[in-house]
Amino acid sequence: MTDLPKFSEPPRAGLDEIDRQIIALLHENARIPNVDLAREVGVSPSTCLARVRSLRERGVITRYTAEINPAALGFTLQALVSVRIRPGARHLMEQISDELRREPEVAQLFFLGGSEDFLIHVRVRDSEHVRQFVLKNLSANPAVALTETNLVFEHHTADSAGLRAVL
Repeated sequence: MTDLPKFSEPPRAGLDEIDRQIIALLHENARIPNVDLAREVGVSPSTCLARVRSLRERGVITRYTAEINPAALGFTLQALVSVRIRPGARHLMEQISDELRREPEVAQLFFLGGSEDFLIHVRVRDSEHVRQFVLKNLSANPAVALTETNLVFEHHTADSAGLRAVL
């Protein structure tokens, strides 16, 4: 019996324990005041601010965002639409991706390696809205060979346990 390969921990971009604590706290609440963040990690506010600035400059923190409830905006249905591009149209994938990302219904767009080329997470008002999205943006495109739409009954944002495990 052969030994399984050992996988090393992912690189931590020169992060120390305080950096990891800052990242974890900001991940939970990006609006935490600097003075509260500093108190939580046990450093002065000026040190904390410098560390957050350094994390941004090193590309560890890339943006701050608010999580919006789509239903509160009238988007009561979510769907995942898988897309396969015709073999002769593969050169158009970047263009198709750019066009899809501009559509207001698109919450996320994944470029895949596998049997499908794209997976599109859409937020829409109702089933007619998702139907119109697919017809207008995918079925009418001659480069698209196949689409498959799956309705989302429940959506949960991951708690990023894997991320916290390396912090």
